[in-house]
Amino acid sequence: RSPQVKAFVTQDIPLYHNLEMKHLPGADPELVLLSHRYEELERIPLSDMTREEINRLVQELGFYRKETSDAPVPEEFQFAPAKPLPTLPPPQAPVTDSKTPPKYDKGEHPDL
Repeated sequence: RSPQVKAFVTQDIPLYHNLEMKHLPGADPELVLLSHRYEELERIPLSDMTREEINRLVQELGFYRKETSDAPVPEEFQFAPAKPLPTLPPPQAPVTDSKTPPKYDKGEHPDL
């Protein structure tokens, strides 16, 4: 095992909020990203990464790093790195130009 990954696991993981280590004997180290429903979103292999690269990666992903393992986590980071669900714009009615007469299919006769 890489001493860089081992250093990250033993020294850095305790500092990250909502990041936990699950040891699987014989498995290559990887970061498994889960949804708020614990559904797997992505797996990122860590074997070839340095400790610095792994730290940069988890911070870019939005994990909050505490000063010490028992430091409080600010309210705005309680659910980090969860991203808010995208909000869709409200549906808009089709825009009609009052000057343009409506178009009708060949078989339609609006005046009948």
